[in-house]
Amino acid sequence: MTTLLVIAKEPLPGRAKTRLTPPFTPREAAQLAEAALADTLEAVAATPAARRVLVLDGAPGPWLPPGFDVVRQCAGGLDERLAAAFADCAGPALLIGMDTPQVTPELLAVDFADCDAYFGPAEDGGFWALGLARPDPSLLRGVPMSTPVTGEVQRQRLVGAGLRVRELPRLRDVDTAADAYAVAALDPHGRFAERLSLCTAATRL
Repeated sequence: MTTLLVIAKEPLPGRAKTRLTPPFTPREAAQLAEAALADTLEAVAATPAARRVLVLDGAPGPWLPPGFDVVRQCAGGLDERLAAAFADCAGPALLIGMDTPQVTPELLAVDFADCDAYFGPAEDGGFWALGLARPDPSLLRGVPMSTPVTGEVQRQRLVGAGLRVRELPRLRDVDTAADAYAVAALDPHGRFAERLSLCTAATRL
């Protein structure tokens, strides 16, 4: 069975979802980040897994459901932190971030029986999910992160290593206010959509 990894940042004002400011305040951006993280963790908790791990920059809060191991992110760039998350896994693992609160257990229930890797492209050119049947940190180190070609480079790294890659559906990350509204519309009953509605109402007062 697969280990599910969530790499995340503690949702604190001024540190989380800073690209949402403006139009939202740093406090509202942090609230939206917390809601996105809570929705993501809920989906992971509902997915069968050998182990569920939150790879966290910061401290856990009341948004963390039971059943998760918490490990600290290592120092370094995002490629190094992702690589380190996989290095701690002895068997098949799927890693996602906290930027896709619309994710569902069905999307996360991967099976490596006929492939070596899963790749979930993001609309901004990055990727929202990466799964490896045999975790190898070297497949991530040196990949340029947060660029329009991040996903392409990462996928080519997998293919170049001779891995059989299965692609997951393309999802939209929440980075900007436009992203937030588009993603909330996909899951209007989730915590993220509810929090967005409250934040939007507050900005209109």
